[in-house]
Amino acid sequence: MNNGENNLNELLLIRREKLENLRSIGRDPFLVEKYHITNHSAEIKANFEELEGKEVSIAGRIMTKRGHGKASFADIQDGEGRIQIFAKVDIVGEEDYELFSTYDIGDIIGVKGEVFKTKMGEISVKATEILLLTKSLQILPEKFHGLKDQDLRYRQRYVDLIMNPEVKETFLKRNKIIKGIRRFLDDRGYIEVETPILTTVAGGAAAKPFLTHHNTLDLDMQLRIANELYLKRLIVGGFDKVYEMGKMFRNEGISIKHNPEYTSIELYAAYEDYEYMMELTENIVAYCAEEVNGTTKVNFQGVEIDFKPPWRRVSMHDLVEEKTGIDFYAFESDEEARKVAKERLNLEIDKNMTKGHIVNLAFEELCEKDLIQPTFVLHHPVEVSPLAKRNPDNPHITNRFEAFANTWEIANAFSELNDPIDQKERFEEQLRQRELGDEEAHPMDEDFINALEVGLPPTGGLGIGVDRLIMLLTNSASIRDIIFFPTMKPLENK
Repeated sequence: MNNGENNLNELLLIRREKLENLRSIGRDPFLVEKYHITNHSAEIKANFEELEGKEVSIAGRIMTKRGHGKASFADIQDGEGRIQIFAKVDIVGEEDYELFSTYDIGDIIGVKGEVFKTKMGEISVKATEILLLTKSLQILPEKFHGLKDQDLRYRQRYVDLIMNPEVKETFLKRNKIIKGIRRFLDDRGYIEVETPILTTVAGGAAAKPFLTHHNTLDLDMQLRIANELYLKRLIVGGFDKVYEMGKMFRNEGISIKHNPEYTSIELYAAYEDYEYMMELTENIVAYCAEEVNGTTKVNFQGVEIDFKPPWRRVSMHDLVEEKTGIDFYAFESDEEARKVAKERLNLEIDKNMTKGHIVNLAFEELCEKDLIQPTFVLHHPVEVSPLAKRNPDNPHITNRFEAFANTWEIANAFSELNDPIDQKERFEEQLRQRELGDEEAHPMDEDFINALEVGLPPTGGLGIGVDRLIMLLTNSASIRDIIFFPTMKPLENK
């Protein structure tokens, strides 16, 4: 063990000794159950003229201490910010002042006192009473360097929030965005609902689910990868406008824009289509941008993105043809399309790929990286859209769109397929793809087919990746920066 570790262990022991001393004199802070607060730091500063000379009661964590002898200053941090307190021995009394002098950075205290302004002009509270509410037995990061280690920040978010005020601000913005989405939809007649997280068929998307087992039923189950199929069942049942915002789970990789557990919203409206959903998408995002930033323009990592409607609309096929000069649908056979894609575009082509698969792959590999400003990419191939309605003028494509910004997909929507015969055939094709090795192919859902046979009205559906949207609107480079407790590999026991 090096000297630094020895010193740290010694400091931690000193804090525990201080706690024991407090307990020995009947001042155990952990016996305090409640403390009456009359004001918070930001409120006192904002209303100084009204509160000057009046008694307030505040509470917070000690972040700095200075002074010695018979007078001391400390900054305490509460839920709204920081404020300075001034303690003087002849006001708080010798015993309490002596105890206060032993309190550490990180301790939580309650303070009663008079609001005043120091000679330096700083709004402060002149303490008449100081009570230790919680003894901190750990040591906060050093003042000037703070908590900078990214991995440690995510693992110990509680310390991150204490030491980095901008982190708390990001999560307050997250809360405003989520409330804004709900308000936008509630005001337009949508009903918020809840659907199962534990399912026997994880459908509604192309993704690999997490597996679990229900012991009592002796039943293998899965965590949902999407809530689409249950929400459409509710449309069948007579709810015309529904949405659900909540956690989805996908057993996939982790990256700056992927977390296995993430927040998404899906919404469905009877008697509407994908055109309606495009308008709804751009207006939801613009509304949230205004709500949290006061403008539709955001600066994301040095790039200005303007979410003001209307957004650009372009078909996937046109983007691919524009980028490559190749019209894959013009080829007479899938085999010819595969050959051209491999030889001219150097794409990794599977022997079972159709022209539609190739168009989608070319788009993902060659076109997505150019989509910086908000863009609706339309008319995905039917092969990669098993739940979307076919375009009536071209049965090879669907009335579907994905919304992109900063090269990221942030939304996915379509006119919902409500033909039960077509839907079953597409599920069967997905099963064939699964047998050929595609682990993300959509499973068969017989009950959903039954629901469609009961009758799903013409319906538009939309899914928005809430976490990615929050990243863009808060200028957060990693999804871990906007999830309180992102998925992390446990540290090995030492």
